[in-house]
Amino acid sequence: MTGEDIVGAVVELEVGPVAHGGHCVARHEGQVVFVRHALPGELVHARVTEQNAKYLRADVVQVLTPSPQRIEPPCPYAGPGLCGGCDFQHSNIVEQRRLKATVVSDTLRRIGGIERTVVMESPGDDGLGWRTRMRYAVVDGRPGMYAHRSHDLVQIDRCLIAHPDSPDVLGQRWPDVTSVQAVVSSEGKTAVLTDEEPGGRVVEVVRNRRFRVEAGGFWQVHPAAPETLVDAVLSGLEPATGETALDLYSGVGLFAAFLAEAGCPVLAIEGDKDAVRNARRNLHDLPDVTLETGDVDRVLNTAVGQGLEHVDLVVLDPPRTGAGKDVVRRIAALTPRRVAYVACDPAALARDLKTFGTLGYGIASLRAFDLFGMTHHIECVAILEPVDSEVVSVRGLG
Repeated sequence: MTGEDIVGAVVELEVGPVAHGGHCVARHEGQVVFVRHALPGELVHARVTEQNAKYLRADVVQVLTPSPQRIEPPCPYAGPGLCGGCDFQHSNIVEQRRLKATVVSDTLRRIGGIERTVVMESPGDDGLGWRTRMRYAVVDGRPGMYAHRSHDLVQIDRCLIAHPDSPDVLGQRWPDVTSVQAVVSSEGKTAVLTDEEPGGRVVEVVRNRRFRVEAGGFWQVHPAAPETLVDAVLSGLEPATGETALDLYSGVGLFAAFLAEAGCPVLAIEGDKDAVRNARRNLHDLPDVTLETGDVDRVLNTAVGQGLEHVDLVVLDPPRTGAGKDVVRRIAALTPRRVAYVACDPAALARDLKTFGTLGYGIASLRAFDLFGMTHHIECVAILEPVDSEVVSVRGLG
């Protein structure tokens, strides 16, 4: 590949495998190209949008040989240079899920050295009408969505992945704000937030338990996600009455609540003060839950220093960057019989699972869920346990 600037040029590409991030991999004159709006096996013309020393980025502008799985995108705003919110509207939903499963298994192998066949489980939808929290950018009072990797606003009159009961904010002008968020709760209550007025709460219901949540705070955006993930965690951990549990990155108390209902004393740790404040309200009827606010690694280290030597069960639902080696080592040192790792990023999951593996914990099960239809995002639940029947040795962890 020469050093010439080819941004804006249209090149012919034979499209290779899918990769994490909503694109496929191709090569142009020996250089890797991450190409959007493509499917594996296609021959396309693509316009180069970015160039650096290691790779190019490109958008398909013409499909010469289409994949049998290619469809016309249902959304008129999905395509090169248009809304960047969805990645796979040009693929049928069955193929989307197969591609996502491939991404998880390939990422586990490439980063974690883990060979695992992955099947993407479906929440039973067609990939549309699921998103209960929609954030729109606002430029000069007009709401819309940014183009992919851009601050160019694409004005839209409807978002097809938005929940049908989501409040309509697209038909209005929003002067003096840079974003507007539309929220609908599982009870059907709605809220509209801006960067000028970010407050407000909604109530979400999971397994007949009510959770108060900041309208602009973290909560799973697919209506089926909270119960789906709770079911996966509890069926994987099989909690027994009297077993002690940790809930790390505990948010408003979703997993802690149902561990406590199963009879487990729970120590829940969360860094977001608003989330912990809501958790205290949500879990006030569960005296066996102890809530701590602060950085997970620091609070966990303090708890160990104050005498915490062992727990039976651990749930961790870290941010996209993962838990990291220090937190994983702290968990392994507590010798839990099972760990449930809830992950929204397969690369971070693979890194942390690799660390768990060096500490004697293997994968008992791994489930993947397509809770973000039309996008590249994925949710996984991995259940880990000691690789042998003896207590895991954690010598030398310090």
